[in-house]
Amino acid sequence: MDKSQQKKALRAQLVQRRLAMPDRLRRCELLQRVMRIWLVNRSDTVIGAYWPIKGEFDPLPALHRWKEDGELLEEPQLRRIGLPVVDKLRGTLKFHAWFPGCPMEEDAFGIPKPKETEVIVPTLLFVPCVGYGFGGFRLGYGGGFYDRTLSELEPKPYTVGLGFTQDFVMDFEPEPHDVPLDAILNDQGVVWPIR
Repeated sequence: MDKSQQKKALRAQLVQRRLAMPDRLRRCELLQRVMRIWLVNRSDTVIGAYWPIKGEFDPLPALHRWKEDGELLEEPQLRRIGLPVVDKLRGTLKFHAWFPGCPMEEDAFGIPKPKETEVIVPTLLFVPCVGYGFGGFRLGYGGGFYDRTLSELEPKPYTVGLGFTQDFVMDFEPEPHDVPLDAILNDQGVVWPIR
């Protein structure tokens, strides 16, 4: 089995294991809490995230609360959340403004995306992890959208992977095109500082 077949099999195994987690809701609540606490001292006002698929952790409730908290500060801050939209020509992602109730449509992969909202540039980007390993490397779904985006995005956002403890892959070997994340948060409250 070559490396791409091994990664495909590992993805399928990790997604299946994630979907079968008997305590998934509890783990999601823990990771929501970890995210909210982690965000307290961040100065970012524009954060990119993702729409959860295939049992991924949903970062949007914590981010919506972060957005509302900005309005309650002594000096209120306008905080913005962006969701990815695929740039078909470049094979990269742009982030469009999202808020609860904004018009949505499905992209070519059947994933909801904001419809006709403005493009925003995040200074902090939460990235979904099918799996992750040492050095801040993540295993995604194999399309390369995040790797291409992270290698081109200017200015570079601080990147944080979100996953469950069980998604850690001890012997994960990154490939030359894989872009490491700055940190990884999981449901055990562990922050994996990378650089």
